[in-house]
Amino acid sequence: MKNEDDEVDEEQRRSREAFLKITVNFLRRMKQEELADCLQSKIRARVCQRKLKSGLKKKFQCVFEGISKAGNPTLLNQIYTELYITEGGTGEVNEEHEVRQIETASRKQDRAETSIRQEDIFKPPPGRDQPIRTMMTKGVAGIGKTVLTQKFTLDWAEDKANQDIEFTFPFTFRELNVLKEKKFSLVELVHLFFTETKEAGMFSFDQFQVVFIFDGLDECRLPLDFHNTEVLTDPTESTSVDVLLTNLIRGKLLPSARLWITTRPAAANQIPPQCVDMVTEVRGFNDPQKEEYFRKRFRHKKQASRIISHIKTSRSLHIMCHIPVFCWITATVLEEVLKTREGGELPKTLTEMYIHFLVVQSKLKKVKYNGGAESDPHWSPETRKMIESLGKVAFEQLQKGNLIFYESDLTECGIDIRAASVYSGVFTQIFKEETGLYQDRVFCFVHLSVQEFLAALHVHLTFINSGVNLMAEKQTTSLWSKLFRNKHESLILYQSAVDEALQSPHGHLDLFLRFLLGLSLQTNQTLLRGLVTQTGSSSETNQKTVQYIKTKISENLSPEKSINLFHCLNELNDGSLVEEIQQSLRSGRLSTDKLSPAQWSALVFVLLSSEKDLDVFDLKKYSASEGALLRLLPVIKASNKVLLSGCNLSDRSCEALSSVLSSQSSSLRDLDLSNNNLQDSGVKQLSAGLKSPHCELETLRLMSCNLSEISCSSLVSALKSNPSHLRELDLSHNKLKDSGVKDLCGFLESPHCRLETLRLERCNLSEISCSSLVSALKSHPSHLRKLDLSWNNDLKDSDLKDLCGFLKSPHCRLETLRLWGCSLSEISCSSLVSALKSNPSHLRELDLSLNYLKDSGLKDLWGFLKSPHCRLETLTLMKCSLSEISCSSLVSALKSNPSHLRELDLRGNDLKDSGLKDLCGFLRSPHCRLETLRLMKCSLSEISCSSLVSALKSNPSHLRELDLSWNNLKDSGLKDLCGFLKSPHCRLETLRLKDCSLSEISCSSLVSALKSNPSHLRELDLNWNDLKDSGLKDLSDLVKSPDFTLETLRFNSRVIKASTEKTCDSDVKQSPITGETKMDVSEDAKLDKSPQIFTPELKTESTKVSYRFRCPGPGMFQCSLTGLVFVVDQEAELLYNTVQWDESLLQSAGKMAAGPLFNIHCPEDAVCELHLPHCETEDALPSEGLLSVVHITDDGMSFLKPLEITDTHVIVKVSHLSAFGLVWLGEMLQRLFNNKKPICGQLLLFLRPPARDIQILDVFLMPSNLPLSEVSKQHKADHIMIPSACKLIVDQRYSVLSDPEDFEVQPEVSQTSIHF
Repeated sequence: MKNEDDEVDEEQRRSREAFLKITVNFLRRMKQEELADCLQSKIRARVCQRKLKSGLKKKFQCVFEGISKAGNPTLLNQIYTELYITEGGTGEVNEEHEVRQIETASRKQDRAETSIRQEDIFKPPPGRDQPIRTMMTKGVAGIGKTVLTQKFTLDWAEDKANQDIEFTFPFTFRELNVLKEKKFSLVELVHLFFTETKEAGMFSFDQFQVVFIFDGLDECRLPLDFHNTEVLTDPTESTSVDVLLTNLIRGKLLPSARLWITTRPAAANQIPPQCVDMVTEVRGFNDPQKEEYFRKRFRHKKQASRIISHIKTSRSLHIMCHIPVFCWITATVLEEVLKTREGGELPKTLTEMYIHFLVVQSKLKKVKYNGGAESDPHWSPETRKMIESLGKVAFEQLQKGNLIFYESDLTECGIDIRAASVYSGVFTQIFKEETGLYQDRVFCFVHLSVQEFLAALHVHLTFINSGVNLMAEKQTTSLWSKLFRNKHESLILYQSAVDEALQSPHGHLDLFLRFLLGLSLQTNQTLLRGLVTQTGSSSETNQKTVQYIKTKISENLSPEKSINLFHCLNELNDGSLVEEIQQSLRSGRLSTDKLSPAQWSALVFVLLSSEKDLDVFDLKKYSASEGALLRLLPVIKASNKVLLSGCNLSDRSCEALSSVLSSQSSSLRDLDLSNNNLQDSGVKQLSAGLKSPHCELETLRLMSCNLSEISCSSLVSALKSNPSHLRELDLSHNKLKDSGVKDLCGFLESPHCRLETLRLERCNLSEISCSSLVSALKSHPSHLRKLDLSWNNDLKDSDLKDLCGFLKSPHCRLETLRLWGCSLSEISCSSLVSALKSNPSHLRELDLSLNYLKDSGLKDLWGFLKSPHCRLETLTLMKCSLSEISCSSLVSALKSNPSHLRELDLRGNDLKDSGLKDLCGFLRSPHCRLETLRLMKCSLSEISCSSLVSALKSNPSHLRELDLSWNNLKDSGLKDLCGFLKSPHCRLETLRLKDCSLSEISCSSLVSALKSNPSHLRELDLNWNDLKDSGLKDLSDLVKSPDFTLETLRFNSRVIKASTEKTCDSDVKQSPITGETKMDVSEDAKLDKSPQIFTPELKTESTKVSYRFRCPGPGMFQCSLTGLVFVVDQEAELLYNTVQWDESLLQSAGKMAAGPLFNIHCPEDAVCELHLPHCETEDALPSEGLLSVVHITDDGMSFLKPLEITDTHVIVKVSHLSAFGLVWLGEMLQRLFNNKKPICGQLLLFLRPPARDIQILDVFLMPSNLPLSEVSKQHKADHIMIPSACKLIVDQRYSVLSDPEDFEVQPEVSQTSIHF
């Protein structure tokens, strides 16, 4: 019914048309025929457009969910839920089963992907200038592609969107298929489907913006040949429909038109990629959209909430609900089940859900067509016959891969076309009939999953009723099998179905198998009572089937096949394997060393089924090994960020990761491979994946991977092929040299390079590299935001001058510049400040640590800080040889421009109390916004605490982190500091006071302060203070108490962490139902004592070996080659090697070497604790004082008392590094000799190269704490790997026996002695 506004619009439209007709007649009288024709054409087009829109509105304003022509229509605008559409991908084929693809898509929820609204489908994405002519939209069956095109068309027809488009012509391939033998011109084809155009006399569309929609390429039966088809450019020339379509898609015919093609992924490759401008993918409903659908479908809020909660408890149902049609099936079933089973159990498995769906449809048929009541039996003979026939069609067409069927397909299955029409009229929501032009009929099931369910039901019923196993290659039926069907035959049916499904290369029988196995359960057969007249398999058969599936899982299956078998176990109600793994994860006692292949598969399934998005996957949580990586590859493929640092990986891992990067379904965006011995060969393997158009990696970290300049060449070649995604590249601590950086610059110069962060720490760069780098960055500088050139000692002052040329460039957008340890002096500061003053507004972080800048050098820098254009937020000047003089200049600069600086790091400078007093002048300023202040090792005393507290009390609200470690503050200084902590304005969250000469008195002061102001402090570090356990008890109670925010307390290299209620720092656990990753802590007080194993980089000169490793952050790290354990408090580099003992020096002190002497360096001074490996046996650990640590410096030798002696190590606190080693007291060695006490030893075999046809085998008996790498380098022979651990007695005589005896042993007997 029209309202007043519509009538006014209609009247105005008629007036305009009448006026235009008069104008045309007037032009013709004036002999302006060309103008008259042009205006006449526009009038026709406007009339045609109005009629076309009206027709399309009528056609698309109503939809029938799941069906095409039965039931109550629903307004599309009322039911439509926005679909999740993403840009990306290619038009390449994906032949995987669509349920597999949905499972993959479900893991990509909430990722940072650009979603597209349907009205913007032709809008070019940001950064793309070219208009989009041909759009391909992919999506699995039932995901909503057709409804999407209908909504687009309806919005256009209702003048809601895309009004720049003048004509929209929506076609379906189902309709076009029936025209296979006919001939049309493009104009005739449009006239045939859209009669309004013919009536309006439209014979040309060149002048108009036209959109052709072709829905369902996967259903196309036309021979689309893009290579041999004749070229056609005339839209009025007649030809076959396939020739019309190929020329239209290629752009030969009507090139001004826009095309939108939808398809299932398996058919995407029917159109060449060069003919498609953009590919989008319909992911269906994301999680919020699922909820929106059910809340629209069920107006009763409580009912909708119960349904949503139920779906979340079943992983299978939750995944399938990404498909809108499955949401409709679920809603149909649950609506009926809730009516009939108020408060009862809802279907949990797919098989249960589809059985209920079939039952519901049978009930509807009984009530609607047979006039029965809902309570009447619904499996009449006629209904059973229909279901059996539909099952046969489903199974036979599934085997052929057909989703739509024409009369010829049904005839092959022995079904009459009239019977098919009856079935589609009765079971309207299962089997559909659509009528195209000339009344040609097309049939299909409402969704592929319905077809697969009915196919499985057909196989099940056939076996139950006749004993025929349709899954066997030879189907024989004996009278014996009909009358006495035994358990063995049932088992063969299910085993052969499993085998056939596993043989399917793309998983096309995956869902069918789940249904077939689900139908074998007695409980499901009970639901089908009446349709299934006899029961099938027994519980014993089901158990054997379960066991057979578990055996298959143990085999070397692809991850996708393995995952489907777990879904099959779920359909059989067996979750034992998964529960076993979940239990281990919950308890925190998962030992990957003991996992069977089936358990590994279960772990993969659990991790992939985690409802929590796989945002960050850390391999070390499970096992830092190559074997674990290869087992967990599917999880890596599904994860967004993958941490593989220090996992003992080789080039074999790189080959596997390359396949992940090349995969269409990979989610990997951030990959950290640091601290692995990948070498150039590994990077070459990895580069093959980086080249792939499917690779969308944004961050790649290859720090300390033993790479050379060769790797740069491989990487650059790959990145030039596919450069636009990478945003961060870390190649630090590799010997790239100048030639490698020159190659890398080739990538940086590429106009497609979008790199924002480049890290090249310690890459052996010189001034040549600086010059190449600056040249590249100047040519394409606008994207780079972070540059790290730290630890390149050969850069020096002259090379920084080159870099400053880049910093001066107006196109430079650099925000972070790190130049740690680059041998810079005060000269560099002048160049740097000059550059920054020219272009200062972008730089936010500057790190010049470990350069000999001195007070004079920093004087220039303060000039930059004073500049009103300076926006620096973080300034790091650790160990820059500054004194208290610098503090005065710094404070003056910061007072001039204080509001931006948030972090100031002055660690390791000799500032003294007087310097801090000056600094406090800045802290008092009301404009100071400093949040982090680090003053570790600044020669401060308790006097500084008083100055600091006074300043912070004046302006306390911003400071969040304060580090005063390694300063002699004493208890009196801490007492002053507690005055600040008590202040209600104090917002401090982290306080570090390592080695500040504190006693238990300080504990009392801290407890009192924190009780006064309990709400902010989160972390307190009191390591290396003489606090005693009595003093720490009250503090640890604060950690446990829910009334205080203190979460982490560190002391004596131990960590006490808060319970779950207070913090999320904990072990990963899995929910038993959903597999959701949760955080939990089993004990309130946890000791963090397990080190991370690493393999260092080796450098060999002659027979001397040196070791290098970069610690990624604070923690405990154990060297796999030497056994040394380092406890560090920040990211740091470790450099160490063994040196010769001075025996005379030891003897003068009455000591004997008990292990190697290690010379250790750490430029950052970050090592606070060393664990040196000893060779004592567990049952013979020495008494206190007999085993100690010697510390040798230029000033002489001192002995350190161990903090603890464990079964394997001696632990000692360190304040500065040089040479450390274990020593025995002289009498200890004497006691070993006299008492014949054993030590832990190792038996080493080395086979020398053959000489004069003689081979010599060297046998060594050595203490266990002597590094094998050291012994190997001193013997030019092959080390023979054998179980080497043994116990040796000092001064004991040993001999070697040989079999056969003709081997010569020299010497025959040898006495053990200890030499390091």
